[in-house]
Amino acid sequence: MRKFFNSLMLLLATHFSFSQTLKNDATMTKSKTIVFIHGLFVNPSSWNEWKTYFEAKGYTCYAPAYPYHEGKPADLRNNINPKLAQVDFENVMMHLSKFIDSLPEKPIVIGHSLGGLAVQKLVEMDKAVAGISINGGTPKNVLPTLRTVRSMFSVINPFKGKSVFITNKKWFHNAFCSSLTRQESDIVFDEIAVPESRQIPRATLNKAFAKINFKKPHNPLLFIGGEIDRIIPARLTKRNASSYKDKNSIADFKEFKGRSHYICGQKGWQEVAEYVCNWLVKI
Repeated sequence: MRKFFNSLMLLLATHFSFSQTLKNDATMTKSKTIVFIHGLFVNPSSWNEWKTYFEAKGYTCYAPAYPYHEGKPADLRNNINPKLAQVDFENVMMHLSKFIDSLPEKPIVIGHSLGGLAVQKLVEMDKAVAGISINGGTPKNVLPTLRTVRSMFSVINPFKGKSVFITNKKWFHNAFCSSLTRQESDIVFDEIAVPESRQIPRATLNKAFAKINFKKPHNPLLFIGGEIDRIIPARLTKRNASSYKDKNSIADFKEFKGRSHYICGQKGWQEVAEYVCNWLVKI
């Protein structure tokens, strides 16, 4: 009887060890593919320097555009596609999901602003091995701050119907590039700013698809907040990260001082990119 009991215990221990090894291997699986996801009011050109940085680290990088966001920003401002006004958050997610399904391996996803919320959805959909949300938009089931509502009201304004939001330099400076001088912000505007569909941010407030299941186990997530972001304050990013409940899943938070919503482009962006790179090595 004792011999049988000892054999049973050895079998169980071996099984547990093997299962744990599989679990650890799955957690430590490394992808060398990164998909960068831009936010609202800009297009993939906003990721050019980050792509160069991570490609030098050995990653294969992609930066797909939302529907009707492909091209040079100046051309998009001068020739607005009327179909842009119909694009909502679910359209964006299906577009990104289809792109990721075409890749040879499941990627790491890095998103800024609305792209940060897209990161959360892609991880929830098991489309990514890890996700980094930088000054990310929040899902429907995380209450936005009053500052966020004030910054975004002119965009989501329900009285504007299904129209395109025409980004102007004054708004862009006040909300997006508040850490820069107006002259510096205007240069950034000329380089990366594009018109935007009002339906995308509206959907994050009133569509069930924009919710996140915070109880579900998930692949590693990193949330980065900018201290002086006027659209997504760092405390809102922290609240978003802390909403995840599974104790065995990673949902880290890091705040960077003196960073505005333009955190991925303002002076010192390399510090943020380096932090992301080091975090990816550790998970």
